[in-house]
Amino acid sequence: MTLAQTRIKGEVTIRDLSKSFPLDGETLTVLRGISLDIRGGESLAIVGASGSGKTTLLRVLAGLEQPDAGEVLIDGAPVHGLGRDRAVIFQEPRLLPWLTVLDNVAFGLEVQGLPKSEAAERARRYIRLVGLAEFESAWPRQLSGGMAQRVGIARALTVQPEILLLDEPLGALDAMTRMTMQQELTRIWHEEKVTMVLVTHDLEEAIFLADRVLVLPGVRGEAIRLIEVDLPRPRDRNDTDFVGYRRQLMAEFGLY
Repeated sequence: MTLAQTRIKGEVTIRDLSKSFPLDGETLTVLRGISLDIRGGESLAIVGASGSGKTTLLRVLAGLEQPDAGEVLIDGAPVHGLGRDRAVIFQEPRLLPWLTVLDNVAFGLEVQGLPKSEAAERARRYIRLVGLAEFESAWPRQLSGGMAQRVGIARALTVQPEILLLDEPLGALDAMTRMTMQQELTRIWHEEKVTMVLVTHDLEEAIFLADRVLVLPGVRGEAIRLIEVDLPRPRDRNDTDFVGYRRQLMAEFGLY
């Protein structure tokens, strides 16, 4: 078997990517000439100051925004709009209030034309994966914030994407629930073997979840920086090396 045959799917290639927006009659360049390779199956966290382009980059990867210049390839194929190889999870799970947990998770599959019984069977698998098997008949209004976000994750995974794109998915949760969900995301990423790209403002979260951290500069024209997080899993937030990475990231933003 060749290397190409054994390679994990979900490789992302970004080349000379630029994106700008009109603002008050002028052009605001958010991303300029970014080149990056994301390995298939890795977990990459994106951090940066507000306005550095974190969410814009994620939306370009998702196909929700078109770049002004450059290209994005997934497994060697150019990205043109949305695709089933990618799923996006936002800060708000955006569940349909008139559907149960099971029906919310199965909804995307039914839209794709999967028979209702088959969609429900696959949905139940992912509801179990996120630890909500006892709540498949519950309504969104009956769920806590953390439970609702688990439903959103299950719904994204049912389409079996190669790449999971997460835009501050835990930002609205309280501290304890957030830490629990970080552990759950790590477990799900490991079990599903997807490529995970996460935008976060939480530097500790980036270190806990990521194989590498992409630091987007706050000053236009500065180069992006990549930090390899060489820590064993499961990760201990109190470990000396973990604290060292946290200090390194804080120093990137002048916080240490």
